[in-house]
Amino acid sequence: MVKAKVYIYTNPFDGFPKTGDLTIVEEELRPLKDGEFLAEAEYLSVDPYMRGYAASFKPGTTIIGGQIALIRESKNPNFPVGKYCFGQFGWRTHTISNGLPDTKDNLKMAQYVLPDLKGLPPSLGLGVLGMTGNTAYFGLLEICNPKPGETVAISGAAGAVGSHVGQIAKLKGCKVIGIAGSDDKGKWLTDELKFDHFINYKTQDVRKALREVAAKGIDCYFDNVGGELSSTILHNMNLFGRISVCGAISAYNDKQPPKVTAVQAAVVMKQLKMEGFVVSRWHDKWMEGINHNQQWILDGKIKYRETITDGFENMFQAFTDMLKGVNYGKAIVRVKTLIK
Repeated sequence: MVKAKVYIYTNPFDGFPKTGDLTIVEEELRPLKDGEFLAEAEYLSVDPYMRGYAASFKPGTTIIGGQIALIRESKNPNFPVGKYCFGQFGWRTHTISNGLPDTKDNLKMAQYVLPDLKGLPPSLGLGVLGMTGNTAYFGLLEICNPKPGETVAISGAAGAVGSHVGQIAKLKGCKVIGIAGSDDKGKWLTDELKFDHFINYKTQDVRKALREVAAKGIDCYFDNVGGELSSTILHNMNLFGRISVCGAISAYNDKQPPKVTAVQAAVVMKQLKMEGFVVSRWHDKWMEGINHNQQWILDGKIKYRETITDGFENMFQAFTDMLKGVNYGKAIVRVKTLIK
């Protein structure tokens, strides 16, 4: 009989998540029914949205999240034994699934067998060749629709999504400004990923810096953080600028809604288009994004970076490190476990 280890939401997050808010429990899995398969997690994702969705968690529920799993047993021909699959299974080591999306899941992501990655590591199915890559791909191209010669600003630029967005914008012939919280990250963005400019929001006056590096204004803004930083950027945008709102990580751990400079005047006077999104809205074109991102990687046009933490028992540490901005690129936990 297979036993799964599962992270259970024990106490509501009160500000920044604390040890004791989550508990690891064991769950004995039943035998498979027809149409089901057993997935054993190898890589689990930690992402900012998990903190954003925390208000909807109920005590005793499994923490949400995607994983790349190896199919160990199967009574479903669409999920053969030995293949890797993506599943929105949450923070657990083993899962029985029928391959259908969970209607209770806000992301409504169906499980799928990973395509041929052509020698690339399966962990990328959580990053540039999965939800993260598609968030960047569709969130930038479908909402911002950047044109050659335009200026694109990205907050949270050294994270998994932001670092990918900037590279796609460069491929589209844009000038790219990355905003993050350390000079080391800035060096990575400009030296390796070829961003045109970097602003350290912790040590620089962002308003003044934008006047220097974006003297002609910003045409597209990919917003991962929200807060006062985003208000400042919106007031430096050009007429008919476009804003793709991906997240608001700056406020996820606040106990009270933050007070920021109003943006309505800028939105009206500059006639800005501002649109939020959840990436699952493009589920019908999911493989389009993966295929484009994969080809760019194989052609050497897109680079990626993973911050990998070993051990299922270290999920919480990886999660809080990610919320603190410790990671470069995609934050992943590599699960080392064997079926008993």
